[in-house]
Amino acid sequence: MIGKTYTTMLGGRELSIETGRLAKLVSGSVTVRYGDTILLVTAQAREEKSPLDFLPLTVEFEERHYAVGKIPGSFHRREGRPGEKAILSARITDRQLRPLFPKGYRHETQVIITVISADQQNAPDVLGPIGASAALSISDIPWVGPTACVRVGQVDGQFIVNPTSDQLSRSRMDLVVAGTRDAVMMVEAGAQTVSEEDLVSAIEFAHAEMQGVIDLIERMRAEIGQEKFNFLAEGDLTQDLVPELAEKARAGGIRDALLTTKKKERSVRTKAVRDAIIAEYVPDPNAEGAGARIMALKDAYAKVEKQELRRLILEEDLRADGRNGRAVRPIWIEARPLPRAHGSAIFTRGETQVLGVATLGTERDEILVDDLTTEDNDKFMLHYNFPPYSTGEVKRMGGQSRREIGHGHLAKRAIRAVLPSFEEFPYVIRLVGEVLESNGSSSMATVCAGVLALMDAGVPIKAPVAGVAMGLVMEGDRYRVLTDILGLEDALGDMDFKVCGTAEGVTALQMDIKVGGITPQVMREALAQAREGRLHILGKMAEVLSGPRPELSPTAPRIISLKINPELIGKVIGPGGKQVRELEAMGAQVTIEEDGTIRVFSADGAAAEAVRARIAGLTKEAKVGEEYEGTVVKTAPFGAFVNLYAGQDGMLHISQISEERLNAVEDALNVGDKLRVKIVGIDDRGKIDLIRPELEGKIAPREPRAPRGDRGGDRGPRPPRRD
Repeated sequence: MIGKTYTTMLGGRELSIETGRLAKLVSGSVTVRYGDTILLVTAQAREEKSPLDFLPLTVEFEERHYAVGKIPGSFHRREGRPGEKAILSARITDRQLRPLFPKGYRHETQVIITVISADQQNAPDVLGPIGASAALSISDIPWVGPTACVRVGQVDGQFIVNPTSDQLSRSRMDLVVAGTRDAVMMVEAGAQTVSEEDLVSAIEFAHAEMQGVIDLIERMRAEIGQEKFNFLAEGDLTQDLVPELAEKARAGGIRDALLTTKKKERSVRTKAVRDAIIAEYVPDPNAEGAGARIMALKDAYAKVEKQELRRLILEEDLRADGRNGRAVRPIWIEARPLPRAHGSAIFTRGETQVLGVATLGTERDEILVDDLTTEDNDKFMLHYNFPPYSTGEVKRMGGQSRREIGHGHLAKRAIRAVLPSFEEFPYVIRLVGEVLESNGSSSMATVCAGVLALMDAGVPIKAPVAGVAMGLVMEGDRYRVLTDILGLEDALGDMDFKVCGTAEGVTALQMDIKVGGITPQVMREALAQAREGRLHILGKMAEVLSGPRPELSPTAPRIISLKINPELIGKVIGPGGKQVRELEAMGAQVTIEEDGTIRVFSADGAAAEAVRARIAGLTKEAKVGEEYEGTVVKTAPFGAFVNLYAGQDGMLHISQISEERLNAVEDALNVGDKLRVKIVGIDDRGKIDLIRPELEGKIAPREPRAPRGDRGGDRGPRPPRRD
């Protein structure tokens, strides 16, 4: 038999991993099956070492539309560049694999995850990391896994492992957790305002549930795993210099330089300390061999700087800008800086600044989603832009990077939890976060700026949301959690833990660990400290906007919703759409749904109201007992036709016009006369019988018309004449 299959139970369903049958020329290859969702995962590394000074790892997540029986919607009808969902799925895998490659490993490594079957109930994004862990574990690539990854939902108070799409739609949280045997390494979550303790409990639950998968992969590695190839990690030629340089750096003022508040000034001062030390060792930079010596000294100095910064944090509770571990940088906020935008705000925290801009549109503006999910559109968009000037750099500008997509998605999840439903607020919403300055936590500043922009536009959000990025410095048993980290602390620290939420609870969370993982106790401490920081930021936001403005922004378009009888939709559309075109020519967009919901959208409030009134007139339905101020539009020997409203007339029989017997209608009424009338009957053809309300009870009511099908040649006796 070709191939070998390993199985385990996960969330009450069978998870199987097969190897040795497909893609056998690659170093590590597996297929992962869960329900009818199947992924092919491969791992391969180059034999030659890369000249790059970082780990050249790439993870690709390929969605094939044939997996769900779809033909791609692109012009060429084939898959193009990965969509947002695929990019986010690749990032989930990358973030749990990267920390477990050995230090000094520099061989270009590629993991490719291909979705070849998807049942649209069992999500492939959490199966990709499992397949990647298995493929790397049985390959010859040096990697110190295995890891596993699961999703946790909470329905009716109970945690569920890998909930189906149906269950996830009813879940209070969507939590993805990856970890090793002993610790959690990566967390990604969106939630409907859950408590910090519920999140920790869910993470602990996830870590316990993934142990069976780790057992399975370890069994695979023990039975069929290849011997790992030897890689040459160049000896650290600068390590011997570190103690000596550390002494000189301390004497040269490295401590004061690192504690400089401003990023540029700090960079200038630390560089001056470094250059002074290098000048002692290499007085002539143009001498033979000086270049290599200078590079080695710079590398050694970088280690000195990192060690000193971490020492200051752990031993003195002092950070690069002089704050202690719990302090948030100074905040200033401006609402509505852009006069023509529907909603806008500038949020600045220290040297991180984001311009948030909200735009409101109609259903015609919703985005089409063409991936392997059952979702086909999205009425809320959040776009995060990170231009090179935000960090004072010059770089090539092109499409959005994976980082921009990931940061935007995190901010989107954080804010989506507090948005009103489309029925409550029938607008498509686009938020843009323009990062103007960045020195740490620009995604969290985007959450704050975006929420402020929504409130400025008058969007009735349920509660304000703020975000804060937490860091960690850990040396053995010693550690310190840091609130509102700088870019430098992110680079030199051991954790990037982003937490978003309202005053009541968490709406989104993302955690990446650069060490072997963290314990639940550290996680609880980080979440508690993050709550302190979040409440502080929410307080600063409330000083500018405590909630949504009571009125929609004056520049925002107006949407008027009305409901009509679905049988009358044709009257609004008109033959060949003629009526709709006439309505839109009045200055508004009109959308019509099958259930009779009509939305009128216009930047001109008066035009929107005029279109609404026209539609109301076209679709108004008369009811027995209603009274109208009508106008006589025609007379006949048997009565008068009275216009009740646009497009609707009723017949006032001659016997119902006056208490006195009339020989002719014109004895009492003429065309153009206005009078009060009341509906007393409507036949099956919609013909309306009227009476003058003041005559009710004073004259005999007219005999109701017989249904059309019951009428023959003899119409029956006429009502008796009065004497």
